Amino acid sequence: MKNLEEILAIARSVGWGASYILRSYYHGALDQNLEVQYKQNEPVTIADVAVSKYILERLQEALGNEDYDYISEETYKSEQAEHLNKEWVWIIDPLDGTRDFIDKTGEYAIHIALVKQNCPVLAVVAVPEAEKLYSAIKGGGTFVETRDGETKPIQVSLRNSIQDFTVVASRNHRNESLDYLLQKFSFGNEKSVGSIGCKIAAIIEGQADVYISLSGKSAPKDWDLAAPELILTEAGGKFTHFDGTPLQYNTGDINQWGGLMASNGSIHNQLCTEAERILVEFAKG
Repeated sequence: MKNLEEILAIARSVGWGASYILRSYYHGALDQNLEVQYKQNEPVTIADVAVSKYILERLQEALGNEDYDYISEETYKSEQAEHLNKEWVWIIDPLDGTRDFIDKTGEYAIHIALVKQNCPVLAVVAVPEAEKLYSAIKGGGTFVETRDGETKPIQVSLRNSIQDFTVVASRNHRNESLDYLLQKFSFGNEKSVGSIGCKIAAIIEGQADVYISLSGKSAPKDWDLAAPELILTEAGGKFTHFDGTPLQYNTGDINQWGGLMASNGSIHNQLCTEAERILVEFAKG
């Protein structure tokens, strides 16, 4: 088995290749008809499927199936649980933010994470329209790479006051309890951003400080969070459940239920405690 540095080099190359394919669809160099279909009320395009195929083929060609299993949003079937038997599992979202891809907001991303025993140890998040790629190995920090090949370490902001914080929120996945929570927090600013990968990138870049997820009828899936979590935590941030417990992946349930808090880490525990208090208040009406 290759070491993590070698594996990351492969994953970064795959991330850039996937970015090129998605941009080709996005800007119309490839088939203009995205053939949008719906899977559990979420849109899926031919771009999702094409990039999923590309990522899986490239990783399997380089790394094989003996040591690894692979979970991709476009190929996952809940009744198949063979991946639970593998210590190392790739968790992939070939197009995070399909609605934003279709609506041409530019706020879509590619997530590639390697999980060992339920925790991400290597991650790539590519943001094609920004022409940036974020990567991390557990314990090694987060790096941002631009299309021209420049790579540098990156850290979250040092802001530590709720009044100075910018919270990044979804345009599409909103509900009454989340709106109530954001209103009661009185953050200094709210910024609408599409995909989760782009939200976490905004925190890493210092353009935002907090992201909150509240599952309603649905919840974020493993592939939505595994790669963004590692690039955030290795950049100095934190990503946990409201009660402070860590996120876990490849547990048999791909849904990440409940309240989730991502932040620059400066007052993370305070944010989690306050979120729980506000939700109790909301429940009492």
